[in-house]
Amino acid sequence: MVEVSQQRNVWFRRFPSAENALTGPGRGAECELVCFPHAGGSATYWQPLARALAPTVDVAAVQYPGRLDRLREAPVEDLHLLADLIAEALGPRGDRPRALLGHSMGASLAYEVAVRLARRPGEEPQLLVVSGRRGPAAARGRNREWPVGDAELVRRIRGLGGTDALVLDDPGVLELILPALRGDYRALASYEDTPGRPLSCPVVALTGDRDPEATVEEVRTWGEQTSGDFRIRVLAGGHFFLNDHAGDVIDLIRGLLPTRAG
Repeated sequence: MVEVSQQRNVWFRRFPSAENALTGPGRGAECELVCFPHAGGSATYWQPLARALAPTVDVAAVQYPGRLDRLREAPVEDLHLLADLIAEALGPRGDRPRALLGHSMGASLAYEVAVRLARRPGEEPQLLVVSGRRGPAAARGRNREWPVGDAELVRRIRGLGGTDALVLDDPGVLELILPALRGDYRALASYEDTPGRPLSCPVVALTGDRDPEATVEEVRTWGEQTSGDFRIRVLAGGHFFLNDHAGDVIDLIRGLLPTRAG
């Protein structure tokens, strides 16, 4: 049986900063923030956020199979199975609060992990932040719209603007990242959310006002998933509005996160 510490090493990446270079990431942090990247993305997407929030916040960025240092592993093409694996690897939160943050596909995955943690006594996260993703109620029955062919998939990724065009134009690099992209979009195509109102923690939804993947009203339906507080913050931009408002988003996240003192 794989020990929990080994599982965490496989699934989560932490990024040292000048503030925690000597003590190590996460030492003495007031909160753990688990970050879930978008489809085709990797843990490094959250590196700027991790370094900006250190040392107060311990950012654990999820590394999905099939990319970067997990390139030899097959992508997991089932979001529910992926959520099961990540929730198991997370283990108990310990004596500090835990929050989850996900963008795009990562928002759906963060939600599913939050649902699984909420089933454990005392383990529901203190906060869920979802970004760039329509709420489950608005997404039901629409996930099978995702592209299936590589050419269509690349066109869609290019249109969203989150991936450097030089990467998509390089056949060698594209060959490396296509398996992960295919796997993630297949997972999205078959995904149906855990229904009902399974959470009681606060949920905050972030969105761009011109996101082609989700309208503001579609994002607002995230409020139906929790009996707790719900807020939405709309910023100017498209699907990757986070990139355009990095400083504002970092300040917003910093202000939302719980601490040991509550």
